[in-house]
Amino acid sequence: MNQSNQNLFSLAARMLLAALFIVAGLNKIMNFQATAGFMASAGVPATGFLLVLTILLELFAGAMILIGFHARLAAALLVIFLIPVTLIFHNPLAHTDPAMVQQQMNHLLKNLAIIGGLLHLIAFGSGAWSLRPEPTLEAQPA
Repeated sequence: MNQSNQNLFSLAARMLLAALFIVAGLNKIMNFQATAGFMASAGVPATGFLLVLTILLELFAGAMILIGFHARLAAALLVIFLIPVTLIFHNPLAHTDPAMVQQQMNHLLKNLAIIGGLLHLIAFGSGAWSLRPEPTLEAQPA
């Protein structure tokens, strides 16, 4: 694949990943009380504080990925965030209703795919069309 196409696909991937987190953060702002209630019902402590942190992380890390500024760091923070979120909110084993099990399995797999995209961003950087292009990580000779 030529360099121009790689740069275009890298930008498109960053835009799609960023959109997910930016929209999620904005939705949490618009539905703050309902989101806090949902978090509390899942047993999350200090919901107000953690919800504010979640919103800030989703908005700022999403924006960093979108513009390609320290995108590897932003992606790493989102991976760390998504692991407990996925285990707490999308555990299919916590349900007995078959429809709910299937729904949570879909959410679990979706989050694993998102984590995969973020890991790819960590491994290969934000690409040339970014505010701060990061070099790819090259294998070091043994």
